[in-house]
Amino acid sequence: QVQLVESGGGLVQAGGSLRLSCAASGRTFSSYAMGWFRQAPGKEREFVAAISWGGVNTYYADSVKGRFTISRDNAKKTVYLQMNSLKPEDTAVYYCAAYRSVYNIGDYYSSDEYDYWGQGTQVTVSS
Repeated sequence: QVQLVESGGGLVQAGGSLRLSCAASGRTFSSYAMGWFRQAPGKEREFVAAISWGGVNTYYADSVKGRFTISRDNAKKTVYLQMNSLKPEDTAVYYCAAYRSVYNIGDYYSSDEYDYWGQGTQVTVSS
């Protein structure tokens, strides 16, 4: 079993920053790509960012490119999402997820490619 625990969410004013963390346990963290997704009220879950198993390759949704940065520390089994210049439309529950197979990151934008999910952390951006 894999456990993913997110932290770092909260309430922030527009233009502010937050850093989300996702601590993993249960399998070889460094062999799996990781992703961040979010879900706003009344909307479908959407891809935010993904990072390859070694951290070399990163991918972002157009809506967050240039504002968010995904990173990972394999020694700490933790993936991060640094969010800057936050906007009210970034308000959502943010989930981290572990990719379903080792050394692979194909279709990273699809939630179907991830088999373990955290419980989510709420991010609220006020205008």
